[in-house]
Amino acid sequence: MSIAGNLVVVIIALLHVYFLVLEMFLWTKPAGRRAFGLTAEFAEQSKTLAANQGLYNGFLAAGLIWGLSLGIAGFNVKVFFLVCVLVAGIFGGLTASRKILWIQALPAVIALLLLFLA
Repeated sequence: MSIAGNLVVVIIALLHVYFLVLEMFLWTKPAGRRAFGLTAEFAEQSKTLAANQGLYNGFLAAGLIWGLSLGIAGFNVKVFFLVCVLVAGIFGGLTASRKILWIQALPAVIALLLLFLA
């Protein structure tokens, strides 16, 4: 179970690095606009906010990677950052798009369950 939990944590960390790239660097580009269903005008107007959001996603990824790098001693670090991911996913799912519940919150729940079962 420990390996499975850590594998899901790695996937979540990589997802958040991907979110960082989309929000900080690709927001106004076709790939970023397509990913979030944005018009060119709205993307341009909101690019500073998106970059800020991307930075937060980077912090979540960094925290999960930090927890992984600590081995067994990183359990509490991983749990803390997974709970942060979960809360952000629930908030985003309720306020922005239901899709966020499946993309962000559900993987965090799965990782938490696997970590606690290990």
